[in-house]
Amino acid sequence: MNVASIMVSVDLGPAAADRVQLASSLAGRFDAELIGVAARQVTPPPHSTSVYAALQVTDVEVANAGRDLEQARAIFDRNVEGLTRTGWRSDLADPSTYLAGQARAADVVVVGRWGARDPEPGPMGVLPGPFVVEAGRPVLVAPPGIETLRSGRVVVAWKDTLEARRAVLHALPFLERSERVLVIGVGGETDTQGLDDVAAYLSRHGLEVTTHREVVDDAGTGEAILRFVAREDADLLVMGAYGHSRLREWMFGGVTRDILRNAPVCCLMSN
Repeated sequence: MNVASIMVSVDLGPAAADRVQLASSLAGRFDAELIGVAARQVTPPPHSTSVYAALQVTDVEVANAGRDLEQARAIFDRNVEGLTRTGWRSDLADPSTYLAGQARAADVVVVGRWGARDPEPGPMGVLPGPFVVEAGRPVLVAPPGIETLRSGRVVVAWKDTLEARRAVLHALPFLERSERVLVIGVGGETDTQGLDDVAAYLSRHGLEVTTHREVVDDAGTGEAILRFVAREDADLLVMGAYGHSRLREWMFGGVTRDILRNAPVCCLMSN
């Protein structure tokens, strides 16, 4: 399997340049096209007694949004040096909805993490949790400050669900470039046979794989996974995103929510 196109969400937050550099390094590694995407929704005008006044407010907002999109394009252009195949897409639209629509042109989409202590990305930011559900593509969630993704140790958090199966399949291009894969089952929800089957499947792809079981304590499953990632000095976490959408209301299990907010490494997620 190969990655031929990578898409990256670009906003005006402090972490945007690092995210573009990360996506650029991945595009170089896979010899893939890199597509930058940005969107800015125009704020509706407040109630006004005059149609003319309302139109004036809208014109100002459109001009401001256009300048923001130009700045995002400049951030993208400055951080893709050396790549020969790049593209850019932008529009006046809701950032998450627009990126989800454009994701049809990508094998992997890179978005930023939104942790409690992460820098604010501003009105062009894409919230990763809802986007994972909308994208229909594997999503690489990148914490601030990560400019490259090493191909060392990759942790696969396994639970026998459709989401986890898709995540492992989508992650194969990354796993095949890793030095070692560690498949982890947490608590009593994952049986030994399941872990062994996943390890055997990955071994048939020529990967060095080990299986591990972790006990859940009062801190919960998400914290157990993150402790394992830190202890093993992993570079990437692969897992299914357990959630669904209904009329733009987003619901996620506690594990997915904890990982999205707190993982110190990049997470490759599929829904």
